[in-house]
Amino acid sequence: MIGAQGGIGEALIKSLGASGHYSEIFGFARRGDHPIDVTREESVAAAAAQVEGTEMAVSLVVVATGFLHDEEFMPEKSWRDLDARHMQRAFLVNAIGPALVMKHFLPLLPLRSRSVCAALSARVGSIDDNRLGGWHSYRASKAALNQLVRTCAIELKRIRPEAICVALHPGTVATRLSEPFGKAGLDVRAPSEAAPRLLRVLDQLTPDDSGAFFDYSGARVPW
Repeated sequence: MIGAQGGIGEALIKSLGASGHYSEIFGFARRGDHPIDVTREESVAAAAAQVEGTEMAVSLVVVATGFLHDEEFMPEKSWRDLDARHMQRAFLVNAIGPALVMKHFLPLLPLRSRSVCAALSARVGSIDDNRLGGWHSYRASKAALNQLVRTCAIELKRIRPEAICVALHPGTVATRLSEPFGKAGLDVRAPSEAAPRLLRVLDQLTPDDSGAFFDYSGARVPW
């Protein structure tokens, strides 16, 4: 689990532990026993080496990191709000970071048995589904993530035909990332409710699904 201290990542760790299907679960985060900074390749490489050093089969990799806002930047409402530093930050965390994780963790997946790598994306990253505009940096960086997942999945299939690499939309989950944007009538789920649903989707995927974009119900999201 990459991003284990975020709302969704922490809930996924708990759900995975409760399932009893995994002999060992690594929870990587910026702070803690298994540190990682997805914006620094040497940190990602070190995390992958730590897992590889256990010589255990890696059956699931989930990238649950993301950037939408912080004390300095909020999602743009108009092109007039575009800021190069904001865009760089969004692309670094939302697209480049997960790409580096795939670079170093996909080679750890088994050659001949089923495994899954999933990166948490967002429906607003769908170009076809964009009807409202705004949120330029977040939308574009998640669209870039989707393309990276798709491209890595094509390469992965050539060498690990049973492996699955997908983008996953978790829905609106009550976390610090989504807190400023809640509104009446929005279907918001607690992380403890969202995590088991996401894992059920992953459990149902087949190698034919690799390279696709799914939501929390298992429905495909248009690119």
